[in-house]
Amino acid sequence: MKNEKLYNVQRFENIRDIVSNTVRLYPNNIAFKIKHKDGKNVSYTNITYAEFQKDINEFGTGLAKLGYKDKRIAVIGKNSYEWALTYYGVINGLGIIVPLDKGLPEAEIELSLKRCRAEVIVFEEKYKEQIQNIMNKKTTSLKDAICMENTDNNEFKTIVEIKKIGKEELAKGNNIYIDSEIDNKKMATIIFTSGTTSLAKAVMLSHYNIVSNIYSMSCMEYADSNDVNMAFLPFHHTFGSTGLTFFISKGAMNVFCDGLRYIQDNLKEYHVSCFVCVPLLLEAMYKKIMHQIEKQGKMEKVKKGIKISRFLLKFGIDIRRKLFKEILDNLGGKLRFVVSGASAIDKNVAQGFNDFGILTVQGYGLTETSPVLAAENKKAIRYGSIGLPFPDIEMKIVNPNEEGIGEIVAKGPNVMLGYYEDEEATNEVLKDGWFYTGDLGYIDKDGFIFIAGRKKNVIVLKNGKNVYPEELEMLINDLPYVDESMVFGMPKDDDLVVSVKVVYNETYVKQKFGDISEDALKDIIWKDIKEINSRLTTYKHIKNLIITKEPMIKTTTAKVKRFEEMKKISE
Repeated sequence: MKNEKLYNVQRFENIRDIVSNTVRLYPNNIAFKIKHKDGKNVSYTNITYAEFQKDINEFGTGLAKLGYKDKRIAVIGKNSYEWALTYYGVINGLGIIVPLDKGLPEAEIELSLKRCRAEVIVFEEKYKEQIQNIMNKKTTSLKDAICMENTDNNEFKTIVEIKKIGKEELAKGNNIYIDSEIDNKKMATIIFTSGTTSLAKAVMLSHYNIVSNIYSMSCMEYADSNDVNMAFLPFHHTFGSTGLTFFISKGAMNVFCDGLRYIQDNLKEYHVSCFVCVPLLLEAMYKKIMHQIEKQGKMEKVKKGIKISRFLLKFGIDIRRKLFKEILDNLGGKLRFVVSGASAIDKNVAQGFNDFGILTVQGYGLTETSPVLAAENKKAIRYGSIGLPFPDIEMKIVNPNEEGIGEIVAKGPNVMLGYYEDEEATNEVLKDGWFYTGDLGYIDKDGFIFIAGRKKNVIVLKNGKNVYPEELEMLINDLPYVDESMVFGMPKDDDLVVSVKVVYNETYVKQKFGDISEDALKDIIWKDIKEINSRLTTYKHIKNLIITKEPMIKTTTAKVKRFEEMKKISE
C-alpha cells in the first residue's frame, strides 16, 4: 500500500520562504498567544504573523550588525516566543542555529558549546549563572551571550536591545540580513540527539532536509489557519521545531503549555485543536479520562456508545463528537487532531481517542531524518503500527530474521548531511544512500510498518531467542496502576533473566487498595504479570520484578534513559 498524497500543497525552498508565504497569506492571524502572570492576574499578548516577521528581521539584522553573520548561535530555554524568535531569526539568513537541551547540567552545556563551536548563546534568564560560569572559564568559543528576558542588571545584552539595534539599522537601509542568500543544502542547524545510551551525536541538517519533511507532512496531515497548536514538544528536539514550522506554514495560532500538570487546563484555556506529544502523556490523559468515567459509573454507557458509533462509521455516519461531547468538553471542546511521536503508543489508547472523535495518529522518525519518516493519517490507521512511509521517502527492512524482523532503513531528501565532525559514526549509519535507523521492525502485507524495538535494547538469551523489551512494556503499561515500566535483561550466571522495573501510580494505588504495604502491592503486581506471562511464549516470560513510585530518569521527550536506569539497578 503506497501512501498516496491526500493534499496538494506547495513546495518551499527554505524555512524563510515558509514564514514569508504565511505572512503574505495571513498577516493578521495570531502567530503566538503569550500568557503573562502577575500573581493571580493573567493577561495575554497576541503576536500576529506580520509582527513575527518584523521581530525576526529586526533581531536578525541586529545580530548581523554585531558581527554574527555566518556564525554558530546556540539557544537554550523552555518553549517560548523568544526561543522561536531566536530559531527563525538565526536560521532564516543569519547563521547556524544550535538548539541545546534545556535539561542539561552546566558541564554538558559547556561540552555541547565546545563541540559545536558556538560564538553566541541566547538563553532563558534561569541559566544566567551557568552561562556566566562557562564564559568565565574561557573553554568554549563563546564571545557573547544574550538573555531572552529584560534583566535589571547590564551583565548581558537582551533580545529587546538586539531588536532595537536591528530596527535602527533597517531604518538606515541596512538590508544585509533581509537580502542574505540561503544555501538550502548547506548545514543550517546542529541538533544533538537525546543520547539515551551514550554521548549525544551532533546531527547536521539543512533547510532542504527540513522543508522536504514539512512538504511530506503537509501532503498527509491536515491543519489550517483556524487551528490552535499547543507547542508542547521541546523545541530543541527536531519534532518540536519542525512541528512548529509545520503549523506556522498553515497560519495556525501557537500557544504554550504551563507544564505537565496544567495540560488539561491549557487545552480548555486556549481551545487547542492540534497537539503533538509523547505517548506517556497521552496514556496518562487516557487513564485519567477512563478513571473518571469509571468513578461516575458511566463505563457501560460509554462502551455502548463506542459500539454504536463504530457501527455507524461503517456507513460513513460520524456521531462521535456529539456522543462524547462531555469528554471532549473536558479537553477544551475543540481538540480534533493528535500526533504521538518519540516512542510507541499503547494501541488501546490511540483507538480510545479515535473512538471519542479525536483523530490520533502515530508518527515515527529520528533527529537524523528531520525527523518524520512514516505516520498514520485519517485514511491509513493500523493500531500498533507507525503507518506508511511519507511521500518522497523509501523504507525497507534489511537482514530480516525468520519472523520478518530486521533493521529499518530509509532513504529520502530529509536524511541528514551527517554527524558533525564524526565521519566514522556517519559511515556507520549512512550506507549507499540509505540511513540505518537502529530500530528493528517488520512490514505487513499492506505496507504498514511495525516497530519491534531498538537494536541496542534487544535481550538476546543464551538459547539465541530475542526478546523485545518494548513489546512487553506495552502490555505492562496497560495495567491501570502503572505509570511506566522498563523491561531489561538481568545478568545471571552466563545468561540473562527477563526482568521488569515498574513505576506505580501512588494516587491510584491508594484509591484502589488503601494503605497497602509495598510487599503486598508487589504480590498484586506479580499476579498481573503472571497473567501477562500466560499469554506469551515461554522464553518471553518475566521472571524478576522491581517496583518503585519514583519516576525513571528520562530525556526531555520522555524516553527512559536505559543506561542510567541500569546503572541505578546494578548499584
